Order: sequence, then C-alpha cells, then structure tokens
Amino acid sequence: MEMESKIRAFAGVFILASLLLAHFYSPLWLYFTAFVGVNLLQSSFTGFCPLEIILRKLETKK
Repeated sequence: MEMESKIRAFAGVFILASLLLAHFYSPLWLYFTAFVGVNLLQSSFTGFCPLEIILRKLETKK
C-alpha cells in the first residue's frame, strides 16, 4: 500500500471514529475531527504531514 493511501485510510478512520465518539459520548470529540481536517488541509498546501513522518519511522524499524 502506498504512503498516500495509508494516510487517507488513517484520516478516514480517525474522522469516523471521532464522529462516533461525539455522537455516543461527548460533542467535544468534534475538536479531534476538526484537528484531522486542519492537518489534511495544511498538508495539501505545504506537503508536510506529521502522520507520514510517523509511518516512515515505523516502517524503518521493521
């Protein structure tokens, strides 16, 4: 799986999980959803993605 696909999959899981948590537990979880969205937006402009750095470091430890 390519890095871009992994990042999109993680973002989708994080967003869906935070929406479920907001629905069942607390609306404050929507801040996490916003955080993921802001990171996706800024990475589209800057090319900097913190998750990509983390995933690359995890792949090199194998």
